[in-house]
Amino acid sequence: MRKQAYSILVHNNPGLLSRMAGLFSRRGYNIESITAGTTADPRFTRITIVATGDELSLSQIEKQVRKMEDVIDIKPLNDTNSVCRELLMIKIRTNASQRADIISVADIFRAKIVDVERDCVMIELTGTGSKLEAFMELLDGYEILELARTGITGLTRGTEDVIYID
Repeated sequence: MRKQAYSILVHNNPGLLSRMAGLFSRRGYNIESITAGTTADPRFTRITIVATGDELSLSQIEKQVRKMEDVIDIKPLNDTNSVCRELLMIKIRTNASQRADIISVADIFRAKIVDVERDCVMIELTGTGSKLEAFMELLDGYEILELARTGITGLTRGTEDVIYID
């Protein structure tokens, strides 16, 4: 079993994301994460799906998604051909004596402090999954009040495989 991220360019039509998730569900494929957002042209949406499976399953996923009516393009993303990132927001209980230590850890990871209250601090961090995991390990021992992760989003490197649509 391995994880595979796919960047999928689609027509921005209502219900497409639901139909795509349904395709995965009907076939028994596991979705690790899914992100979607409008592109520079509002007629199109880019969806990033991370799926888990064996080689045959992952190959089938790509073929089945490519057949969907609103799909324009699907590209597998990997370490050599793409840049992938994830967003983490975390709220940590803190007192005045702990605050400086938490902020120091955030600074090391180039995270942003986005909110500070008397009893907690909220931090935003963008990076690879391994960077986010390393950050979380250094926060072990602090009380995490809330945590949200977006899942992976990514694009292929360079301009060779860019799709131009009129």
